[in-house]
Amino acid sequence: MQKDNNNWYASWFDTPFYHILYKERDETEAAEFMNTLMQFLRIPKGAEILDLACGKGRHAQYLNTLGYHVTGVDLSPESIAFAKQFENETLHFKEHDMCIPFPKKFDAVVNLFTSFGYFENEEDNLRTIKAIKEEIKPNGFGVIDFLNVDYVKQHIVSSEIKIVDGISFHIKRKIEAGYIIKDIHFSHNENEYSFVEKVKAITLENFETYFKEAGITLRHCFGDYQLTPYAKNTSERLILIFSI
Repeated sequence: MQKDNNNWYASWFDTPFYHILYKERDETEAAEFMNTLMQFLRIPKGAEILDLACGKGRHAQYLNTLGYHVTGVDLSPESIAFAKQFENETLHFKEHDMCIPFPKKFDAVVNLFTSFGYFENEEDNLRTIKAIKEEIKPNGFGVIDFLNVDYVKQHIVSSEIKIVDGISFHIKRKIEAGYIIKDIHFSHNENEYSFVEKVKAITLENFETYFKEAGITLRHCFGDYQLTPYAKNTSERLILIFSI
């Protein structure tokens, strides 16, 4: 049995099984979200964007095709190694801890697809917000695309089996001690695996507290990828747009 609950994201994100489980993610939806977001922010072509916790770089690659100079950073060596095959003069990928300010400023810093709230220490969430503040140019924007905790509480699926590429992923979900927890069990080539995804149940009010402590101004709050207004009980997403 292989299991690691300490810094679960460092081990789980670096396995090929993470990418197998989530391979069905909608590329069309991701592209439409990026189009809508860039148009809303009125960010001109040639602007510099930081994709924070970029994974294998799908959003970064698409933003680059729109004419932006993009840097994608992630803690996962495997994800960055994969993403580097797509590098060009205006698209770069680097290993980086999001708690630490990247040594450059950008016109926009985006943190997408619930790539926040993984840390065991509460202070690391605030450290990350403060790091994002340091990465934004004057008149630039920050974007955090997070899940809507209130919606998740109402619609959580406690147990399911997903079969992807012949692997049966047994998934159990719960909300416990302020975290949304997903236990994932499966077997492959006669080996048994077990991983945990653990994301802090951060509400809009929690983010507002972070922003106040970091000296950041929340400009807009949306509830889906079409950027419709956020509604606490019915929005699937919590998309925050802020500035320094």
